[in-house]
Amino acid sequence: MSMNTFGHIFRFTTWGESHGPALGATVDGVPPGIEINEEMLQVWLDKRKPGTSKYTTQRREPDQVEILSGVFEGLTTGTPIQLMIRNTDQRSKDYGDIMEKFRPGHADITYWQKYGIRDYRGGGRSSARETAARVAAGGIARAVLAQLIPDLKITGYMTQIGPHGIEGERDLNEINNNPFWVPSQKTAQQWADYLDGIRKAGSSVGAVVEVVASGAPAGLGAPIYGKIDTDLAAAMMSINAVKGVEIGEGMNAAALTGEENADEIFMGNDGKPVYSSNHSGGVLGGISTGQDLVVRFAVKPTSSILKTRQTISKAGKAEEIITKGRHDPCVGIRAVPVGEAMMACVILDHLLLHRAHVGEGLRGPIGE
Repeated sequence: MSMNTFGHIFRFTTWGESHGPALGATVDGVPPGIEINEEMLQVWLDKRKPGTSKYTTQRREPDQVEILSGVFEGLTTGTPIQLMIRNTDQRSKDYGDIMEKFRPGHADITYWQKYGIRDYRGGGRSSARETAARVAAGGIARAVLAQLIPDLKITGYMTQIGPHGIEGERDLNEINNNPFWVPSQKTAQQWADYLDGIRKAGSSVGAVVEVVASGAPAGLGAPIYGKIDTDLAAAMMSINAVKGVEIGEGMNAAALTGEENADEIFMGNDGKPVYSSNHSGGVLGGISTGQDLVVRFAVKPTSSILKTRQTISKAGKAEEIITKGRHDPCVGIRAVPVGEAMMACVILDHLLLHRAHVGEGLRGPIGE
């Protein structure tokens, strides 16, 4: 039974483990004639790779992507694209102490109960290292979208770390100027002081990440089981350590009245509909409205911490455990580029599905 593939027409299958020789993705459904090279993909992988600041794991991986197939003379051929990222800085000896023990908060115990075997080196397949392959696949999706929807822009950022949200107004120009991808210089400094304390204490903390896609066309998605927000939620929920996903207003919609929540519709000067607000997150009935697609997800604290925790061994014996090794004090930081990649993959997949289903453009003109 295969459970390693995501998508419908644009699909990718990831493979590999945290401490294996390499990991990667097989990407299928890419139209021919799209310009793609390793440098284009590396831009996105460099955003996710470890060791970029003291606030992420100090594992030193260049995350250099290699294209093994599906591209000829710089253009996609329409055949499967094989991507590989070699692991170069594994320290498997750090995990010798957990060979017989289950780490609380990790998938160790469930993998053992399901399969009867587990790769204890860094979590094996359940490691967040797998997300490097997703980011590479997302880079391909972005390259295709750049040709099909030139005005599309996907932006991810953190909106909360632990109990701390963003102070003051957001400035998206600040996102790339700090290690937290937060749109606020003032907030970045406050978060740095807070996370320094968490990191030095050998603990960890969770985060909330928001991903916005502006310029996505109306009409993506289909009713009931083909909803674009269904696939967006599944995409984000599949990211390691994610425990909750919201579209638009999300859980807060339950506290609004019908008048407050309804996004009123008007005709714009360009003859296209405009909305008074975007509580829906750019989706109505599972179909995109043409507004910004807004997705938010919560990432739990990193389970690998330098604090003594109670657990059991495979033999059922009570044990104490401290997880050694190099770990992110807040894994939500490196989840930002992963969320962006998954957004790109879902939008491209639904764009191709839309074209296959109803053809180019929209069937229902307004104001004609």
